Amino acid sequence: MRTTVGIIGAGPAGLLLARLLHVAGIDSVVLESRDRAYVEHRQRAGILEQGTVDVLRAAGAGERMDREGLRHDGIELRFARQRHRVDFPGLTDGRSVLVYAQTEVCKDLIALQLRESGPLLFEAEALAVEDADTTRPRVPFRRDGRADVLECDYVVGCDGFWGVARTAFPTELSQAFERTYPYGWLGILADVAPSHDELVYARHDRGFALLSMRSPQVSRLYLQVPADTDAADWSDDAVWAELERRFETTDGWRLERGPITQKSVTPMRSYVHEPMRYGRLFLAGDAAHIVPPTGAKGLNLAVGDVVTFARALTHRTETGSDGLLDDYSATCLRRVWQAERFSYDMTTLLHPAPDATAFEHRLHIARLERIAANRAARTDLAEGYTGFPLD
Repeated sequence: MRTTVGIIGAGPAGLLLARLLHVAGIDSVVLESRDRAYVEHRQRAGILEQGTVDVLRAAGAGERMDREGLRHDGIELRFARQRHRVDFPGLTDGRSVLVYAQTEVCKDLIALQLRESGPLLFEAEALAVEDADTTRPRVPFRRDGRADVLECDYVVGCDGFWGVARTAFPTELSQAFERTYPYGWLGILADVAPSHDELVYARHDRGFALLSMRSPQVSRLYLQVPADTDAADWSDDAVWAELERRFETTDGWRLERGPITQKSVTPMRSYVHEPMRYGRLFLAGDAAHIVPPTGAKGLNLAVGDVVTFARALTHRTETGSDGLLDDYSATCLRRVWQAERFSYDMTTLLHPAPDATAFEHRLHIARLERIAANRAARTDLAEGYTGFPLD
């Protein structure tokens, strides 16, 4: 097979990149090792920044998102049993976020790709990236038990941390920066209407808790737990009781319970691979960087990567200049490190560390009090949460 851009991975990054290239008149082929059902049902992020929403609309993938997504104009911070709202539009010149699950983004982009765009091959396992430092990189892959090769002008690895794209970088060129946190999130899906109309981030002496949602009928909630926690060790009643303790307020607010339909533990990790380009191989999304979920940045960072690549390749097609492609890694990493910083700050601020001293605990409470009382501090949080500029 032959194409201009070979895309490894049909998560939101790979699918959106294929769509952006199609709109720009550039052909591509997407290889995805899993089947369509898996891609359309794996649970991931659910918060879209303003820039991500704008990109999806411009790409023609916004119709159902605009109809079913839940616009949020703020979040609530809870600590010391008090509630403090951060108003996004009032602090960021009108920006907001949208609750719309990654699974739904993938469904929308898959439908567009299959109806209007280039090949999207499910159950096509990329085996390697070869000749990345030449003008004709190759991606050997296996599909239906048969070996084949995708020949490209460029390869974009959207295949996650465990994919083959990142491992194609020479060891002497690669640098990895990472942090593993000593806690994780016990997450549940519950068939009950959300108990608040915006996300609630709670810091409690017993640990962090987050109230989120997937729809007006389905709640998504999280508890900070030790990193080695087995979700099966938590009964439904124990989960609800702990959530009620951590969300408790002095004004009588109540958490509504409902049937729990899913329960899992998410690890907390920060990771950045530098550079994000080697020859004609480019990394995007989790293949290059991972953030803890506290700041809702993972999906949105991936969108920033593929927008940057699509703009750079379109610029080359129109002008013959490789300048923007040459700047791809540096351009993306500026945004990545700001998102890493924001996610780290949110995580350490809201999660009591197992080995934290009383002094550190009081410092975090002081920071939260500063955000609650000071407009400049709230603005910094709101600007980070609603998204750093894609350009």
